[in-house]
Amino acid sequence: MNTLWQQLVSHAKGELTVSQTALLNRYLDLLLTANERMNLTRITDRAAAEVQHVGDALTLLPLVPSGPHALADVGTGGGVPGIPIAIVRPDVRVMLIESTKKKATFLRETIAQLGLSNVTVEDRRAEEIAAMNSKSRESFDVVVARAVATMIWLVEWCLPLTKKGGRMLAMKGPKGREELLAVHPRTLRFLGGTEPVVHDVALPGTDARIIIQIDKTGRTDKRFPRDPTSAKGKPMA
Repeated sequence: MNTLWQQLVSHAKGELTVSQTALLNRYLDLLLTANERMNLTRITDRAAAEVQHVGDALTLLPLVPSGPHALADVGTGGGVPGIPIAIVRPDVRVMLIESTKKKATFLRETIAQLGLSNVTVEDRRAEEIAAMNSKSRESFDVVVARAVATMIWLVEWCLPLTKKGGRMLAMKGPKGREELLAVHPRTLRFLGGTEPVVHDVALPGTDARIIIQIDKTGRTDKRFPRDPTSAKGKPMA
């Protein structure tokens, strides 16, 4: 499996070190062990997790900036893709956003055990972190989301966190293209985003995957993101 990880890192003109490989393996150990007492992942097979968690996370590497930057992982759950990215790219400052307190506790414990000084955890909703009076609003070069919600919701949660000149990356299965049909160009304009670009992703033994990239070229309208209570069940038109 190290061969696959090496290949994915090399696609981004990087090199996976022995210590990084050990950390990735240790992370999977911690994730799968903790999953026995709480719901962190439906993938319980170690070999599958090496591909569908670490491998999947590493497919983002060619789409993130080559130099130091700030990245937010919205709805990270058990820490994918944020923790693998933080391990392979120690120059990236990663914020893991996970509102479920038990999962956030696991993330903090895992970060400490792995000795990752470039990762923080926020146990609040993305809408709170991106609110108008928040210092984190429009502060991230990259905002990623994996297996969190449909695109019409993700754009409202992620783009207000993304700085002008940055990008949002949504990791999706093939239905992601259908989800994009619900995102009106006017909605993206309100949020400061441009027309989406779809990147096909290939991983051995998995269904077809895509990464939807939306660049941020304008500022997000101050009305967004909406309060979760008032927005519940009412996606942006």
